[in-house]
Amino acid sequence: MIDEKKIKEIVLEKLSTDDFLVDIKINKLNKIEVFVDNFKGISIEKCIEISKHIENNLDREKEDFELYVSSPGLDKPFKVIEQYKKNINKEVEILTTNNEKIKGILTAINNNEITIDETKKIKKEGHKKKQTEKITHKLEIDNIKSTKVKILFK
Repeated sequence: MIDEKKIKEIVLEKLSTDDFLVDIKINKLNKIEVFVDNFKGISIEKCIEISKHIENNLDREKEDFELYVSSPGLDKPFKVIEQYKKNINKEVEILTTNNEKIKGILTAINNNEITIDETKKIKKEGHKKKQTEKITHKLEIDNIKSTKVKILFK
């Protein structure tokens, strides 16, 4: 089976300063999936460049493999801190380790703590209608099960 550490080293050789490695998956049949991103969005050309670089550094005669290089996709949960940094000021959906769902705007990331501004309609005493209230959540990344960008259609 192909070594994940070796693939990681090969990929890191080709990444520029704005690029980052999100994940590598290798199954028992040597299907290699590499997920990379960029703070401005990864291009198809960059994915092709990384794919060719991996192919040139592995020997198919020694061990055959199937290779996919792509961006992680909008529907996939965040895997690395850079994804949080890339998505500041975007709406995200978080599931905490105690199964609490939080939807709001990712406003900041400091070390291992993120800040989410959530807007909720809450029934307040003395008001007939629910009142809009902004709640700021500060969460340690270790207390987050998953985070996804909320896809909005306008």
